[in-house]
Amino acid sequence: MNYQEYLVVARSNGTTRNGSPYVMLKVASKEETLNINVWDVQPNSDPVVGQLVSFVSLKDNAGKKSCSLPDMVIGKMASPGHPLYNLLPRPIAREEWDACIDHLAKFCSDTTLVPIIRDFADKLYRPYSEYPAANNVHHAYPGGLLNHTHQMLHMFEGLYPCLPYPIKPERVILAILFHDYGKVYEYNRQGDTQPDMYLLGHIFLSAHKLNNVLDEKGIEKEEVKRIVHCVLAHHGTREFGSPVVPCTQEASIVNYLDNISAKTDIMEGSGNMEQNFFLGTHVVK
Repeated sequence: MNYQEYLVVARSNGTTRNGSPYVMLKVASKEETLNINVWDVQPNSDPVVGQLVSFVSLKDNAGKKSCSLPDMVIGKMASPGHPLYNLLPRPIAREEWDACIDHLAKFCSDTTLVPIIRDFADKLYRPYSEYPAANNVHHAYPGGLLNHTHQMLHMFEGLYPCLPYPIKPERVILAILFHDYGKVYEYNRQGDTQPDMYLLGHIFLSAHKLNNVLDEKGIEKEEVKRIVHCVLAHHGTREFGSPVVPCTQEASIVNYLDNISAKTDIMEGSGNMEQNFFLGTHVVK
């Protein structure tokens, strides 16, 4: 018997209260996207992101879908010619990334900060292209960290010329480049959470790294504080993990761009009429 085929677009491991392992899968076909808990799946076993699966049966408990391992049929990795292959976003090309940085550099006039922007845009491309931005929330696929960061930078390309008041674009650009830097320590390349997520968290890791980079380059202390503040405040409120709330225009811009990129991606990955607890609403398509 043939069952509908899906592509795994995100995966995270979990453990039940009685200690049994399971996986939370986000799977997609051309018709729908589903979030499914599959019981008794070991952390290092298939399926992985990019692999094909189908389901013999699914249980639905108030919109929460689940099945046991025997009810899931695990297929091969989707090849480039497969109809579902392009449902999994891929990291943007280096040419797109470089073109965005080149355009943003034209807005900048601080000759001490522009070389740092260019240096770390170059250094961060590769690791960002290999890591996810999350394991099941937004941009939860290998390279999602790069695409999320690029989306924010690309949106700022359009926003900055529209602003009727002066801000310092270098602060925004550097903060965007580093705001999720700590996620390369919070996750591994497959999206499994690492101890640093709970010991330190990506906001501290990101701000600490950026502070050290700017300090080593001899950037004036007050300027360092203004830039690092944008990273510390990028989640917007303490309720959502920011140790401080945005208190500069640049920090507010970084926060709003982060929200636009993250929340629209969450909606894109949700099924029609699915209740999304991260958004606090049902998603209608």
